[in-house]
Amino acid sequence: MFEYAPAPESRDIVDIRPSYGLFVNGEWVDPLGDERDKTVNPATEEVLAEFAVASDADVDRAVSAARKAYESVWAQLPGRERAKYLFRIARIIQERARELAVLESLDNGKPIRESRDVDLPLVAAHFFYYAGWADKLGYAGFGPAPKPLGVAAQVIPWNFPLLMLAWKIAPALACGNTVVLKPAETTPLTALAFAEICRQADLPPGVVNIVTGAGATGQALVNHPDVNKVAFTGSTEVGRLIARSVAGTGKKLTLELGGKAANIVFDDAALDQAVEGIVNGIFFNQGHVCCAGSRLLVQESIADELLAALKRRLSTLRLGDPLDKNTDIGAINSAAQLAKIRELSEAGEQEGAERWSPSCPIPDRGYWFPPTVFTGVAQSHRIAREEIFGPVLSVLTFRTPAEAVEKANNTPYGLSAGVWTEKGSRILWMADKLRAGVVWANTFNRFDPTSPFGGYKESGYGREGGRHGLEAYLDV
Repeated sequence: MFEYAPAPESRDIVDIRPSYGLFVNGEWVDPLGDERDKTVNPATEEVLAEFAVASDADVDRAVSAARKAYESVWAQLPGRERAKYLFRIARIIQERARELAVLESLDNGKPIRESRDVDLPLVAAHFFYYAGWADKLGYAGFGPAPKPLGVAAQVIPWNFPLLMLAWKIAPALACGNTVVLKPAETTPLTALAFAEICRQADLPPGVVNIVTGAGATGQALVNHPDVNKVAFTGSTEVGRLIARSVAGTGKKLTLELGGKAANIVFDDAALDQAVEGIVNGIFFNQGHVCCAGSRLLVQESIADELLAALKRRLSTLRLGDPLDKNTDIGAINSAAQLAKIRELSEAGEQEGAERWSPSCPIPDRGYWFPPTVFTGVAQSHRIAREEIFGPVLSVLTFRTPAEAVEKANNTPYGLSAGVWTEKGSRILWMADKLRAGVVWANTFNRFDPTSPFGGYKESGYGREGGRHGLEAYLDV
């Protein structure tokens, strides 16, 4: 067998401080309380840095700074001037892309080839794209002179820390809003690095503020009375709590929540192409993807052939050091997430599904889970209904397109879906029938800043990306 020699990316390009404060009004400030937390490298369990846990008073400071910057500076700037700052941020991100990619992989656990080749190019692209919109808002279809909302409270998850930051901050700033952002407590480092990028770009103080902490910090930010807009990406359970808390307050809200996407393969699909799409759909970023294709629906007549090809392909995946450029499967982000993946996988076995994983040496330290496939899955099984958020694929079969649609839509979620077939008419028919915000055809997990993204049902509401993503940050 052909063996890959280790090809580790150097950590020397990253300078991680031992301790971080809060980024408020363009400055690093100490928290008003004494509580601090640590972020660890999930591949080694090494403590990377200590960070402040923002209290209610700290959140109030950040919102006050954002309000002052909104009223005195940012909302008064012409769109072309705001665009200059966004272009500058995009260029700095490109210049520091290698550093940011290494930092993301250290803090998150994802393979460096993903953070380098997917996350960082998309981060820069979102800032470039929305910079282009900043002086054209009157032509976006929301009226001749749409106005910004004010202060945006943004809470982002740990699976794509820097990319989710870009999805939220770029359109907010382009529309003239100011921002208070809270990153996930397990992955704060690239958001804190972005604070330095804001200073490097000479962004006016208070336009972007970053407060770190866990759920209590996010709750204080979301519930702050001087916030005009709340944007949240994360679990459906927390999304429900946020929706209840902002109901009746007049705050504008967008939610991008969980998913249980169906990846549907018909008997006329290009088999090898479909296999690559299945792998990309569920094992990309260790399955830590809201729109992951965690349910494979394969037409019964080709099920055995497809599964054999899929198992051969999974046997070539390399699990290990996220900083190794040859790594395909990195580390699970946290011990808590690993415990959840294990619990649901054990439930799959107990309910009668057949579990398979390739021969996969697991490192002694860190949080790891091998790529896993379940066959013999029933729609009533927990692994077919609950979001696992890990590298676990549930396989079901169907006979007719109508049955495929029925099974695909038999979920409380509706974020994404994939269709694999050579027939264009079938793709269009399926896309019309599937209750999913995004339907990919003969591909999966393809993103572009010009294209809107969002879900139906318990996957949330509102759209991010594209022209549609502007609406959430405008008073229309």
